[in-house]
Amino acid sequence: MQSVDHRSLVAARRRERMRERLLDAALVLAAGGGVEAVTIDAVIAQAEVARGTFYKYFDTPAALLSELGVEVSDALIRTMHPFMEQLDDPAERLVVGMRTILRLARTYPLIGSFMGRVGGWMEAQRNHALFTLVGVDIEKGIRKGRFARMHLNVALNAMTGTMTAATQCISSIRMPRDFPEQTAASVLRALGIPAEEAQAMATAPLTMPSVDGNTLIGRLMSAPR
Repeated sequence: MQSVDHRSLVAARRRERMRERLLDAALVLAAGGGVEAVTIDAVIAQAEVARGTFYKYFDTPAALLSELGVEVSDALIRTMHPFMEQLDDPAERLVVGMRTILRLARTYPLIGSFMGRVGGWMEAQRNHALFTLVGVDIEKGIRKGRFARMHLNVALNAMTGTMTAATQCISSIRMPRDFPEQTAASVLRALGIPAEEAQAMATAPLTMPSVDGNTLIGRLMSAPR
């Protein structure tokens, strides 16, 4: 019995390593030539695997990019979290995080491209930072009356739906300079923060954090623009 379990564990680890190999290959290609460079032929050449191996994990390049988008979004939230932890107010943490992410997406289009390709947020694994970090903050805000009383998924949908659309716009369409602030204020209002307070919070001074160039987000930031 233990032998069977060991074999299953080894096989699972092997599958995960191969999946990560394909994702990393796509990331390298995207960093060098944008998401358009991520084709099946390019990925299997970069990863040095057979075409059949690709299809064991992904149906299309779009499916691969969508999954990589989920990983990028997770890494981005986790990269921002140490800066958010310094803030006590759940609403302030949320607005600073949204503004920072949108400013990064505007400055580094590749980040915006990945964020805009995230498919269904609710399909992400529950260990995704959206649930373990942002969701916890929102839930705390609802519980303490900082946000309007609503189901957590309603609040998450209001935020993630707006942010996904916003990253698509900001990385592909010329938007007003204060687009991140307008977006963040709209989400705060949707969560029950009074309009005047939401506007004040969304336009407060914002210091952009420094990002380690060796991290996933740092690699995307160093990609040619």
